[in-house]
Formats: sequence, C-alpha cells, structure tokens
Amino acid sequence: MAVLVTGGAGFIGSHTVIELLSAGYEVVIVDNYSNSKPEVLRRIGKITPKPFKFYEVDLLDKEGLEKVFVENDIQSVIHFAGLKAVGESVSKPLKYYYNNITGTLILCELMQKYNVNKIVFSSSATVYGDPATVPIKENFPLSTTNPYGSTKHMIERILADLYVANKNLSISILRYFNPIGAHQSGLIGEDPKGIPNNLLPYITQVASGKLACLNIFGNDYPTHDGTGVRDYIHVVDLAQAHIAAHKRMEKVTGVEYYNIGTGIGYSVLDIVHAYEKATGKKINYKFGPRRPGDIAECYADPTKSREILGWSAKYSIDDMCRDANRWQTQNPNGYGD
Repeated sequence: MAVLVTGGAGFIGSHTVIELLSAGYEVVIVDNYSNSKPEVLRRIGKITPKPFKFYEVDLLDKEGLEKVFVENDIQSVIHFAGLKAVGESVSKPLKYYYNNITGTLILCELMQKYNVNKIVFSSSATVYGDPATVPIKENFPLSTTNPYGSTKHMIERILADLYVANKNLSISILRYFNPIGAHQSGLIGEDPKGIPNNLLPYITQVASGKLACLNIFGNDYPTHDGTGVRDYIHVVDLAQAHIAAHKRMEKVTGVEYYNIGTGIGYSVLDIVHAYEKATGKKINYKFGPRRPGDIAECYADPTKSREILGWSAKYSIDDMCRDANRWQTQNPNGYGD
C-alpha cells in the first residue's frame, strides 16, 4: 500500500516525501521535472535511507500515469503537481487552466478506475482572493484575483462534486499560505528556474551576489510599511501538515478544508530585515510598481488545523531565514551544482 505523490520532486513535494518516508509510508513519486530536477531524488535518498519509487510522468499523459496505478498498490494520493507562478498565470491563462485542471481530471479518473478513495490536495490561500478582513478563516467566501488561484478554486469544486457522487471518498484540501525555508540538512530547498517568482529565493540570491537587487512590487499598500503582508510558513512545517491530514483522512470520509499557515502576517520589508538579522547579510532592494494579481494582506487563522488535525507551525521566521540561507550557501547554483 503506497502513497502516490504527484509533483514529489518539487519544493514542497520533496520535503513532504521525506516526512512520509520518515513516518513509515511507502511512497511512489511522479514528476515531469517541469519545475524540479533529478538531483532532488538523490538528495532525498541521502536524508532518509527508506527507498521509494519514481516515475517521470506528466499528468497529462494518461497512459503513462495509468502504468503507475497498474504497477503499484496505491492507497492514497497527495497531489502537488501543477504550474504555480501567479504572475505567469496572468500572462498565460490558457496554459494554467489546461495544465492544472486537465491533469487533475486525468488523475481523478484513474483514482476512480483503480478504487483509490483518498486524496490530499495542494490548494492555496489565493482561493480567498482579496479578503475583506484578516486573519482568514476556512469559511470565508471564495474568489480569486488571478488564473493560478482560479485553477485551485476550480479543482476544489471538482473534488467536492466527486464526493457528492461517491461518499466513500476522503478529501483533505490544504490551503497553503507562503512556504519558505529549506530542510535543516541544507540538502534540499527551493531551486527556481530563472529569476525567482517567490520572495525568499530572490532574497537569498541577492544575498549571495547572484542577483544585484531585490525588486519589491509596490510600497503603497495599506499596510504598516506599504509593502504586501503574507503568512510565511516553514516548508518542513507545511510538509508535516500533510502527514497530519493523511492520518485523519485514514479515519474519516468527506471533504475537509484547512488553512496551513502560522497566523502571523509579515510584510516584504519585515522578511528582508529578518533575513538580514538572522544571517548578517545586507539585502539591496528597490521599489517598483505593484504586480498584477497581488493583494495587500493575506494571513491565516490556523485554529481549525490545530484543533482537528492536531497540527501547528513550530518554526519561527528566524528559523525560516536561517534554513533558506543555509540551502543557498551550500548550493549557490541550486541542484545544478
């Protein structure tokens, strides 16, 4: 009996695979390397000795994906695979709708065919759009401000409709806030292709001299310092939330929604200064115009996750910055070293 992890070579997926293996699960990874590299798998093997299986498969390849179900006794799925850059989704909406939604539909068809009834879905706080108030609770109205968030919202609806048709399903939808940091070993971390889309990899590359300056999108938001406020969560905390969700999913059926965040909002400048304090490295930055699709404030109320899943974030913003810096320092060119 194995857990199928789609996108398991990616940033969040690889950290979750380590937590699954450490918890004793059998793991099968599928990934098409669109935003990851084969070296990740070797690094996972250095961190944990428990073996796992890997298939280089795109979810849009139904025949290739079906082979995974035929060759393995899959008991559940943790679904990370998908395109994830907010800015790119605004400029290439068709690419995002086709890839993220069609890939999920093919995955769900095969789950149904092979009687796999449990799935943890990697959703996002972007499904809340521009919330009227913060912190955000799971019962807030849903709306989106960019195509990436819209794909997450649509997949949530698809999964909920599947449960209406099949009450044997157990579906855990985790709405992530902003994962940062890296594994404490420094062996795995976030390795974006090209210019980073996310804040902390950009900061670490400025600190290492790989990039000259951090471009901050907007300093005129209605926040305490004019820059956007987000809920940043250590990627290992996020990975452990998947273990908690999976354990609950083993005992219940239905569709459940959980915010996975710390409940603390930090601005872009807060993160810059926290990184400087944690590492002793100076970050050069400049302000530019707002980025399409971005909002002023977004941070979680994680009460439900704590009370029902028994999970809460353990790592501080200083831990996140130190671990991200260790990863960047040990791997200045990411997995390409």
